[in-house]
Amino acid sequence: MKKAITLLFFVLSASTLFAQSADTDTNIWTNPGVLITITLILIPLLIAVYLVAVKTNNMVSRIRGNKIRKDAKYLATSLHELDTKDILAELVKRKQAVDYKLSNIELAGEFPPEDKKGLLQHIAEVNSPRFLASKKKAVKRPDIDPQLTKLILWYLCTATFWLVLGTSVGEYLGIKFVSPDVDHISWLSFGRLRPVHTNMVFWGWSSLAMIGLGYYVVSTVSNTVVASLKRGWYALILINASVIAGSASLMAGINNGGGEYREYVWPVMLLFAIGIIITLVNYLQTIARRKTKEIYISNWYMVSAVMFTIVIALVGYLPFWQNGLGETIAQGYYMHQGVGMWFMLFNLGLIYYFLPQQLNTPIYSYSLGILAFWTQILFYTLIGTHHFIFSAIPWWLQTTAIIGSMGMLIPVFAGTTNFLMTFKGNWHKIGSSYTLPFYLVGIIFYFTGSFQGTAEAFRSANLYWHFTDFTVAHSHLTMYGIIAFMLWACMYTLVPRLTGKEPRQSLVGAHFWMALIGLMFYTIPLMIGGTLKGMLWIDGKPFIDSVVLMAPYWLWRAIGGSLMWASHLIFAYNLYDMIMHKEEIDLQKTVFEELDKLPVNSTVR
Repeated sequence: MKKAITLLFFVLSASTLFAQSADTDTNIWTNPGVLITITLILIPLLIAVYLVAVKTNNMVSRIRGNKIRKDAKYLATSLHELDTKDILAELVKRKQAVDYKLSNIELAGEFPPEDKKGLLQHIAEVNSPRFLASKKKAVKRPDIDPQLTKLILWYLCTATFWLVLGTSVGEYLGIKFVSPDVDHISWLSFGRLRPVHTNMVFWGWSSLAMIGLGYYVVSTVSNTVVASLKRGWYALILINASVIAGSASLMAGINNGGGEYREYVWPVMLLFAIGIIITLVNYLQTIARRKTKEIYISNWYMVSAVMFTIVIALVGYLPFWQNGLGETIAQGYYMHQGVGMWFMLFNLGLIYYFLPQQLNTPIYSYSLGILAFWTQILFYTLIGTHHFIFSAIPWWLQTTAIIGSMGMLIPVFAGTTNFLMTFKGNWHKIGSSYTLPFYLVGIIFYFTGSFQGTAEAFRSANLYWHFTDFTVAHSHLTMYGIIAFMLWACMYTLVPRLTGKEPRQSLVGAHFWMALIGLMFYTIPLMIGGTLKGMLWIDGKPFIDSVVLMAPYWLWRAIGGSLMWASHLIFAYNLYDMIMHKEEIDLQKTVFEELDKLPVNSTVR
């Protein structure tokens, strides 16, 4: 395996993917970026098929072998012990057994049950569908400060509100691709609603959910209380206010034009930045009061993410370098660092706590975690301009971004290996858990989505995919497949411990499968259609031809988006159920309670 990986690295390094010229192969199927993406899609499918085939074959072979050995042993014993007369008697008994017919009243008998008191009710009822595997409940944790519980739940509930509202806007935008003339209202135009959708799920859903979960992790791994719950409430109010004000201003046409993911005008983003600064101070003071000697790696990741976000906001909004190409370079930095150094870095910190805790297994390698941490900081901060390949940005800066993108394979391989090896010996737990499938999907997309980002950075692949729907698919594979699934995993892990109430397993399963299948319906058609669109552009075809080409793929986008959106409604109900659910009255328990209230009859012995 080491030799194969080394050979692959040198082959890629020696190829024209890093060349200083724009020459590319005209055959799309020999393009290294396309081949890597196809490989990434096929790898998990082939592994799954292989594992199922091997497991099925082994099971069939084992069953067949056991049956043959059992039959052979029985036959040998019978032949050894029986004489001709006994064999004849056995054959007669066997014929009687074969000819025997059931009367169909063996179990019920001939008489119906007499139940004048009504004690037997629903005797044929099964409490849960037999085709749903029983899942283990959350492990009970020591009592948590009720005020901290309240703060965390408010963060998670407001985050879920923005998830539902933001993806409802996204659902409407997906419908617009299929039916562009559905409305003619300026406030509902695509140009205004698209940034409403992206900023709402970025700063409303993902950010609030991460910060709320972070308050639990920072205090737990530090074995101390949160420095100031009051400051936590201040940050919650400020961030929600920024999302409300920002969404209203975007729909009214007031925006920071030209900046993707920074469409909020600076006074709105200032509210968010202040909330982040307050959060950073709170986290640092909590860690400073820790009762443990070491700072656990989760706190490394999360505190660094908050620190980088403050820097990212300053780079994106201070006016000193917002002129000409300087603004383009700043935009590339802001856009990519927001994803990689805020959302990704923070979520990895959450996983380093919640995944080992759920598996009841230590993290596989602390050293791999440190390697992934420092290499992500080193390489990810260089890659923003790979979104502007073949632009007027200096060629050396574009090459630096491509090299940084290739370097990102180190933290991705290190992190993925660390998480999957933590699963080692625990794979059997997935079937009995409703949280572990979310973790596993997030880890898989962490590898495939990040690797795909590296493939997209190559100049030869960038020619085909840049400005196409392929980029939309990639962003959803990362922000949804990684960030959303990891956040759901952590929330399904934590909330039952905070409230003592479990979600309904069937609804958690519905949420998981609808979100996953919807994401596949959304992204795979867009990757195919985006590649074909890029080929049309390279061939010099009219732009309208690419619009006509994308029509069926946009329909699949709307179908997949609808499944994803519906899964969010189920998730919102699950969260409500975990917080507000009231215990159902147990009939048996109630009967015994009533019997205990009756006076004891002294004549009864």
